[in-house]
Amino acid sequence: MKSIAIIPARFASSRFPGKPLADMGGKPMIQRVYEQACKVFHHVVVATDDERISSAVINFGGQAVMTSAAHKSGTERCAEALGHAEKLYSSVFDIIVNIQGDEPFIQPAQLTLIESCFSDHRIQIATLARPAHNIEEIFDPHKPKVVLNKNNEAIYFSRSAIPYLRETQQDEWHNHHSFLLHIGLYAFRREILSDIVKLETTPLEKAESLEQLRWIENGYRILVKLTDYESFGIDTPEDLAKAVKMLGR
Repeated sequence: MKSIAIIPARFASSRFPGKPLADMGGKPMIQRVYEQACKVFHHVVVATDDERISSAVINFGGQAVMTSAAHKSGTERCAEALGHAEKLYSSVFDIIVNIQGDEPFIQPAQLTLIESCFSDHRIQIATLARPAHNIEEIFDPHKPKVVLNKNNEAIYFSRSAIPYLRETQQDEWHNHHSFLLHIGLYAFRREILSDIVKLETTPLEKAESLEQLRWIENGYRILVKLTDYESFGIDTPEDLAKAVKMLGR
């Protein structure tokens, strides 16, 4: 079983243009993500639609491939990049791990955990979640929640707090149920990635603006492993300032 980590990165962003190239302690953010991925994966590539990002990756010694600017999601960009990466490495990959380009603190243990899911040949897609720590996280629409079945497969993802605790005051919900926050790290079997990017947008996906709901609506199973590590995605310049402070700890 051969794996590759693909890091989709685009320059355009409504809240933070040029985010992958933002300086973090003397290194662009994309380099910090890349270096974390390299601690686990022998094959790592950045998938981008911008020459500035590609040049930055090459300058720090990484591998980058150019992809279309028309992609609507990182998953679509990964699917195109896979073909380029296989030519680059002269290899065929069984497992594709999609690491977001704004997650410089992704932990090697998390990457190892998600890759290990595919020792079970039945697993199609894998992702991670962690317990919410407080009431603010539970009701934060920027932190998607997930509920699981008894096989640790995702039943539903939502920006709302799920499940709804009918008999409990909302400010006490975190004391009565273990809410799970989704971490936006995905891994796919090769054939599954090829299939899901051909799917049409679905009603639940449109409602929540969460692409993984498209996969569930079409009957794909998503295994969810739990992690205690914090995930800190960088969406705004304010987030970047916090991240730079975290580097100095």
